[in-house]
Amino acid sequence: MELEHVIRFRPEPAGEHAEPKEVLTGAPELTIRNVYTDPTGAFSAGIWESTPGKWPVDYTEDEFCLLLAGTVELTDARGRSARFSAGDAFVIAAGFKGTWETVDPVKKLYAVYEKPRG
Repeated sequence: MELEHVIRFRPEPAGEHAEPKEVLTGAPELTIRNVYTDPTGAFSAGIWESTPGKWPVDYTEDEFCLLLAGTVELTDARGRSARFSAGDAFVIAAGFKGTWETVDPVKKLYAVYEKPRG
């Protein structure tokens, strides 16, 4: 492997702003800075930030998260919840449906794999 195949996560200006399609509580502001997407578009990685708020999620992809700051609470469709804080790492598997709540401002590293359809 040559060094051009190694992607460094560097502090850079803020990324693109995004908004959840539906907000249940709060007024979350999201920032996404995608650092890498593979040539097929199936795998990507970057830095994601959010201010407090809660919104529904329906994962079609597998996502690895490492929280650098803040607290989130994930609640599944049956009402079971788990809370994660800075330093926690977790995977949200494709098929998870429920809510994502940013309790305290969050900054996370993410890696996402979207299985090809077909």
